[in-house]
Amino acid sequence: MRNAEDRRSAIRDIVRTQAIRTQHELVAALEGRGFSCTQATVSRDITEMHLRKLAGGCYILEEDLNLQFVLSEFVVGTTRAEGLVVVRTQPDTARNVASALDDAHLAHVLGTIAGTDTVFVATDSPAGAEEVCSLVAKLSMTA
Repeated sequence: MRNAEDRRSAIRDIVRTQAIRTQHELVAALEGRGFSCTQATVSRDITEMHLRKLAGGCYILEEDLNLQFVLSEFVVGTTRAEGLVVVRTQPDTARNVASALDDAHLAHVLGTIAGTDTVFVATDSPAGAEEVCSLVAKLSMTA
């Protein structure tokens, strides 16, 4: 049987990579990863992990709220190219976006380079770039 720490790690990954709107969706996603748990258990995890809901109804980690705010205010689009994510921003905001991405310590992100309205995000693999691109699009609400 897997423990609460493993389950919460899976929840963190699921919430960052999928649009989860209900506790039942989260239970189903956990079951897909081999965790057997109830809605009540997930409800406790949500409270203890300080998950919040965005205006669009998706769960987000409290630690990602600043990142979500910056991305939703400044990002206008994202594109993936192999192991690189290209983030287009409002003029003169790329440095703020790059800083927020660096501060978030996201999985797969190796570093960022910012211009005036573009951020290049180097990732550890093409699959990692896809996950990062999806997360940025989700948090910026450009998806």
